[in-house]
Amino acid sequence: MVFHKEFQNAGKEPGVQVWRIEKMDLKPVPKQLNGNFFTGDAYVVLYTTSAPSYNVHMWLGNECSQDESGAAAIFAMQLDDHLGGAPVQYREVQNNESVTFLGYFKSGIKYKQGGVASGFQHVVTNDMNVKRLLHVKGRRAIRATEVDLSWTSFNRGDCFIIDLGKDIYQWCGRDCNRFERLKASEVAIGIRDNERNGRASIHMVEDDAEPDAVTATLGPKPNIPEGSPDEEKTDRSNQKKGTLYMVSDAAGSMKTSLVAQSSPFKQEMLTPTECYILDNGVDGKIFLWKGPTANTEERKAAMKVAEQFIKDKNYPKNTQIQVMPAGGETTLFKQFFSNWIDKDQTTGPSQAYTIGRIAKVSKVPFDASSLHSNKTMAAQHGMVDDGSGKVQIWRVEGGDKVSVDPSSYGQFYGGDCYLILYTYRQGSKEQHIIYTWQGLKCTQDELAASAFLTVKLDDSMGGSPVQVRVTQGQEPAHLMSLFKGKPMIIHMGGTSRKGGQSQTGSTRLFHIRQSSTRATRAVEVEPTASQLNTNDVFVLKSPGGLFVWKGVAASNEEMAAAKHVCSFLGGSATEISEGNEPAGFWSALGGKKDYQTSKSLQKTVKPPRLFGCSNKTGRLIAEEVPGDFTQSDLATDDVMLLDTWDQVFVWIGNDANEVERTGADKIAKEYVDSDPSGRRGTPVITIKQGSEPATFTGWFQAWDSKMWDTDPLQRIRARF
Repeated sequence: MVFHKEFQNAGKEPGVQVWRIEKMDLKPVPKQLNGNFFTGDAYVVLYTTSAPSYNVHMWLGNECSQDESGAAAIFAMQLDDHLGGAPVQYREVQNNESVTFLGYFKSGIKYKQGGVASGFQHVVTNDMNVKRLLHVKGRRAIRATEVDLSWTSFNRGDCFIIDLGKDIYQWCGRDCNRFERLKASEVAIGIRDNERNGRASIHMVEDDAEPDAVTATLGPKPNIPEGSPDEEKTDRSNQKKGTLYMVSDAAGSMKTSLVAQSSPFKQEMLTPTECYILDNGVDGKIFLWKGPTANTEERKAAMKVAEQFIKDKNYPKNTQIQVMPAGGETTLFKQFFSNWIDKDQTTGPSQAYTIGRIAKVSKVPFDASSLHSNKTMAAQHGMVDDGSGKVQIWRVEGGDKVSVDPSSYGQFYGGDCYLILYTYRQGSKEQHIIYTWQGLKCTQDELAASAFLTVKLDDSMGGSPVQVRVTQGQEPAHLMSLFKGKPMIIHMGGTSRKGGQSQTGSTRLFHIRQSSTRATRAVEVEPTASQLNTNDVFVLKSPGGLFVWKGVAASNEEMAAAKHVCSFLGGSATEISEGNEPAGFWSALGGKKDYQTSKSLQKTVKPPRLFGCSNKTGRLIAEEVPGDFTQSDLATDDVMLLDTWDQVFVWIGNDANEVERTGADKIAKEYVDSDPSGRRGTPVITIKQGSEPATFTGWFQAWDSKMWDTDPLQRIRARF
């Protein structure tokens, strides 16, 4: 196939490359102008990671012609072909871009009026005769749209940039908030540094204090309307379920057949010889997955097929499309599957990378002694320290908390809720974590009481403790490490109250697993053979005897924990290894059944995601922060959600309002419960600005504990 000369340097280096469609040809956009888009044009954008892996985006302006969008589609397909079919392809429509795309342009996207047809060019000029007005919107995804240079374009709720060439005025409506001002300042600095090569001055202008230069340009100031809330934002919690279809052109025309009506799906539903559409159109997204051995024509026509699907379903024109090859699946796509396991794709000899956005955190082997100094490790493993601090445990009883006898610390019953207060030192400061452990069989009253008692305990300690809500069976590694070398033991039902233990079954099975931090947990499970797992150790107690079953890939620490479990179950144990089970073992479990034998159950590293929860628009919504987030993306007047997959952090900014503070817990719960992969029960950790533990700060590169000592707005003004 003949390739465009522009593709010779495509994807050779990490970063963003942008081309505009000009007279049915591709023309590169100068690097300093990346993020500037003419609304009358179509663009092709390539993003290359260091792995390398590739994202190809086709961007369509609201006024671009049919011919231009067609040409962009052809070039995007040729570029995909040139890169060996490995890229993920996206179709982006103005004002409705994917979070992935917005993440490339940290200081925002600028929409300029006009396009090729009207003679507008992308050039870096020292021309100071510019006259334009930009309307800046958004708190996380920043969009600056060129509007008519007139007072009628203004409102009091937003920021505007009056760009007069050598002078750039940032105008702030009296109702716009601090974080919006901050983001608008970044846009203004970007225009000065990139478009003007640093040859312009920036001025901050307050509503009703406009300098003469502004009124000379815009005329006398009339009454300006209030701001309007952002209606286009969608709430993360109405992420409806997806539907999965198989796509085939076997009969000469495209046919879609239903595979599964609603997520979560299973990875094995995707056959390598076929292509599939995952329809999440109600949430404005369509995914097309190309099987590695599907026929070439089907794979090439993937984007067309997805566009046709949108037409057939009557979805809005601006529905986002992602087309991905096997092995290049995006996080958004994978989250619809309950059991997704990535194969490590290798690029070059013995280098394993996960294709897609390379997780910022490398796999860190665990070393408890360096937890204090290595924040990244603390975050990756969820450990603030090695668990050697002070532990106090209470059981929730009749709306109050009752101390648990220290001799039974480490044993938990599914019919109870517990509060665990952990105290440790960080430098010279005493720090606290409150774990609220909720059993699967406890009553609704106890659940409510445990939440209330947690808040009460937190308040009594000045409100600085970190709160962690834990569901039985999903205990974080740090909680498991608190019991001084003994495994954490979780009984299926009943309660630890004197005489409250329910009659235990005559046959009991305990599943023993060690986490990546070497802490072990023994959980009582249904006594059936399908619960077994080749990676772990199991203890079986039945009228016929006591067995310790060792899976092929089990560890010695798991065996040691099993001895501890046997000691409280009583009786002398028979050790059996997987594959050499006596008949009595299987009959106690009700007969042989299939169980998990794959050794590749290591969790994949999913890139962490950050969301801002704000009710600045009048209702509480969660919105994702695009791209690689930094500490300055934590808006101090909001509540933020950091999703690291194994746990979800709720970070409460000092200036967050009451609605946001009280609604944060509900948002976190809805966020986890509405996840299409069905991962209910993920631990939720609540922390306050200024009291962040290393398990949180380690997800941010170069965390600065003094950052909020000075006002962020003043810091950015200093760059004016």
